[in-house]
Amino acid sequence: MQIKVLESAVIAKIAAGEVIERPASVVKELVENSLDAGATQIAVEAQGGGVELIKVSDNGTGIPTSELEIAFHRYATSKIDDLSDLEKISSLGFRGEALPSIAAVTEVEIITQTSSEVVGSYLHLRKGEVIHRESRARPQGTTVTVRRLFRYFPARLKFLKSANTENSHIAHLVSQYALAFPEVKFSLVLDKRPSLRTTGNGDLREVIGEIYGSEIAQRMLKVEQGDGLVKVSGLTSPPSLARSNRNYFSFFVNRRWVRSPLLTRATEEAYHGLLMDSQHPIAVINISLQAQELDVNIHPAKAQIKFCHEQAVFSSVQKAIKEALARTPIASSKSVPFSISSGQWQSPRMIMDNEPTFVVDQLPTMELPVLRVLGQLANTYIIAEGPNGLYLIDQHATHERILYDRISAQWAQKEVEVQGLLQPITIELSPREEETLKASKEFLAEFGFTVEPFGNRSYVIRAIPALMARANIIEIISALLDSLASKESPNPWEEKIAQSLACHGAIRAGQQLSNEEMRELIKQLEQTKQPRSCPHGRPTMIHLSSHQLEKEFGRIS
Repeated sequence: MQIKVLESAVIAKIAAGEVIERPASVVKELVENSLDAGATQIAVEAQGGGVELIKVSDNGTGIPTSELEIAFHRYATSKIDDLSDLEKISSLGFRGEALPSIAAVTEVEIITQTSSEVVGSYLHLRKGEVIHRESRARPQGTTVTVRRLFRYFPARLKFLKSANTENSHIAHLVSQYALAFPEVKFSLVLDKRPSLRTTGNGDLREVIGEIYGSEIAQRMLKVEQGDGLVKVSGLTSPPSLARSNRNYFSFFVNRRWVRSPLLTRATEEAYHGLLMDSQHPIAVINISLQAQELDVNIHPAKAQIKFCHEQAVFSSVQKAIKEALARTPIASSKSVPFSISSGQWQSPRMIMDNEPTFVVDQLPTMELPVLRVLGQLANTYIIAEGPNGLYLIDQHATHERILYDRISAQWAQKEVEVQGLLQPITIELSPREEETLKASKEFLAEFGFTVEPFGNRSYVIRAIPALMARANIIEIISALLDSLASKESPNPWEEKIAQSLACHGAIRAGQQLSNEEMRELIKQLEQTKQPRSCPHGRPTMIHLSSHQLEKEFGRIS
């Protein structure tokens, strides 16, 4: 084929495809422009998941009338002048592709005014071309309105998710910038319903309270450490406050929200030995360093960066979080009664109207040998003797397998036992969790949850699956929403729910059990379909054969 230069319209759509992946991408570019313009108030509105409407208004410096049309040309920017500026970028946006990329795939209206102008300017663009312009007054700042996103790029529409899912991405994004800039007053309205509002008073803990709830905000630990090269600040959770995935990691480098495997690893290693493998902290970490110490020009959407001195950054973040954890005493694990007859945790905070009863069907099994319980190791492993040696049985993985099979069987037969709560539980959700709940409400109902709205981002739980009657329901709901929103697991929604319920309803490591409880747990394990592994594939037991033991003790050669 002949080599030729692409037409400008094709080039524009290629650039748009790199920068504008989904509605949240538009919000990101516009919010970053507002922040670079020095805005102290930013209002975001979206309808139909951002496909029907996105509107971002700010009180920033505005764009002069003489420069407004230039702003919609590719590579037009006020943030860099020459090659040397690329080595010390301090603004959030700098490529000069955001506005033209947005305009290439949708209709855009912009109205803006600077402090020196008597009247502002208005432009209406279609396919990147100006179709109307006029003078129009507004207070200092800029409002950009995007309608019918991807109207001129229909192939992209096919890859978008439901409106609730796209709303959840927008909510998560605005939440991140509210955390990065606590001194900026943010508001978010989704489908004409207020979703988030911050005061802009500069208090990071208060912003965390608005997003994750006041209880979490109060328990967060202050992180503060700095040297000549790297300064680290923010808030991180104590080991007693953890989540089932990494959705609660927020990293900001020179106020830029980034995804960084390096920072993720540094944070998790700071918690090494304090959390189970499946648990992750809540962390809002700010890293400050000289602009020339990092490269922000390695990703089209500016979501990834590269540090010049990676080891120094890693060490500083890990040390800062470790110091925060060391300053706070770690609460000892309290023994919580366990009712082996129903195979569930007992939690004093739950008040139920009656005790649940269960009928367990005899399911096909991978036959286990007859085991005799000898005792418990580290309040985590059951020690048992079998016909051919010693067995170490993980009590959490074992109970997780038992609950998973029961939950799955009830759901498959459409006979989920439901437990009404005598005292309903109120839960406060983050904006992203709320959108996930709306998208998943029918799924949760099929598993026995009755959840009703109760004010701004608050919900009342009135009924739960009976198998979860002894568990921490707030923890389970949070874990369920995390799992349903996660891209890390490709499993169907019903499997995600069953796995999450089983994991968070099961006995924990560190729980002391009586011999009778251990014997009953093994008996119930024998009735499961796959007794040798938990739903996540981890082994429930390790076998040391009589031959291995004799060899280790030198009884045989």
